[in-house]
Amino acid sequence: MLDFTMAVYTKRFKEVGIGDVAEAGGKNASLGEMIRHLKPRGVNVPDGFVVTASAYRHFLKEAGLEKEIKRMLVGVDAKDVNELEEKTKQVREIIKAAEVPSDLKQEIILGYRAMEKEYGRRVDVAVRSSATAEDLPDASFAGEHETYLNVRGAEEVVEKTKAAMASLFTARAVSYRIDKKFDHFKVALSVGVQKMVRSDKACSGVMFTLDTESGFREVVMIDGVWGLGEMIVQGEVTPDEWVVFKPTMGEFKPIIDKRLGRKDRQMIYKSGREGTRVVRVPASAREQFVLTDREALKLAGWGVLIEEHYSRARGRWQPMDIEWAKDGENGELYIVQARPETVHATRDITKVRTYRKSGEGKVVCAGASVGNKIASGPARVIMEVKDIASFKAGEVLVTDMTDPDWEPIMKIAAAIVTDKGGRTSHAAIVSRELGIPCVVGTEKATKHIKTGEVVTVDTTGSEGTVMAGNRR
Repeated sequence: MLDFTMAVYTKRFKEVGIGDVAEAGGKNASLGEMIRHLKPRGVNVPDGFVVTASAYRHFLKEAGLEKEIKRMLVGVDAKDVNELEEKTKQVREIIKAAEVPSDLKQEIILGYRAMEKEYGRRVDVAVRSSATAEDLPDASFAGEHETYLNVRGAEEVVEKTKAAMASLFTARAVSYRIDKKFDHFKVALSVGVQKMVRSDKACSGVMFTLDTESGFREVVMIDGVWGLGEMIVQGEVTPDEWVVFKPTMGEFKPIIDKRLGRKDRQMIYKSGREGTRVVRVPASAREQFVLTDREALKLAGWGVLIEEHYSRARGRWQPMDIEWAKDGENGELYIVQARPETVHATRDITKVRTYRKSGEGKVVCAGASVGNKIASGPARVIMEVKDIASFKAGEVLVTDMTDPDWEPIMKIAAAIVTDKGGRTSHAAIVSRELGIPCVVGTEKATKHIKTGEVVTVDTTGSEGTVMAGNRR
């Protein structure tokens, strides 16, 4: 078994905490914090090990990559989508083609062998990127870097670790750093190798320890889908939702709202090999909630414990954005990530901005409301990310769904409207952070809205609407 006390470039999760972001990155530091302080209090967190930021820097240095990457990114224009895509693709290719230094490779292999001794031969793991400038109180970097699921075998873990490191230079990550004024080379990337929870055989989702729209502190919001949780973030399905009232959790079973989602697809393991695939959900399962009320309340209780711990650590209220999963083999619930919520935690609550429409117009479509604003502009319907270069600043993006590759145009959009997804989908999370109105889960926006038509997006109510014409 790997003696981590002798390791230079790897650490067990329990050896890091939120004070170790510079070495472990935000995501891994948070996992270590929970394993050290909250697992003893009953919060289940899957174990594993960290490939540190020092390992990333060692890799770049030994492979002689830093000068070449700097040369390739000099003067890159984040607003030129085509240039950004091309330059960052070249950077990722040279990183993936480079050899991992033998000392680092050996430590990664030994770390995986230690997990095999605990969990069994060819244990399935998630290889998660964890940047040193992510999951901070004022910058989430959510979804900017890559995660690889159902990875098996030591050599594959090494390759996926290298690929995760290369994802520090995706177009979306480079664009985000430029916006946030982070130096590309003052940010490093750690990689977490974490035991997979078999949620492909059960369910998973996200949880916020506040109302994501109003910022109301006294509730926990839980979203869930069948299978792996990536389907929520990708906006592929509309999840089940629970709202739990915090103040009476110890005395009652305070689920104050519960809604059945349209969960028609799920992500599961590929049969007999690494990777994942998407399959249809049986009709009977679509009509069932993915969690019992008791399980939802257990998760909410964990959410409160996590929020209380991070609030004490930071000396102020710190709402949390948490990922959970249920293992279909042992029936247990787990917390697989926790990061600071970055929108309401930093909002100035002494100021209130109000919006008014200049009259009611024909409602073209409606869906879940994200944000509390009204915006107008010409619509541009884009169905594939390869076509985003046609998008112009001030337009309303209308699409099926978004993922992090869409972010270069999302930040210049007047508003965003999607056919799919819920309030915790990628489109919703990014729109909230950017401060622009977004209507998700309309089911028909791309069919009823034409490119060039002026529309008004209104998210000032619980239901978001898209109206014909300029109603601002």
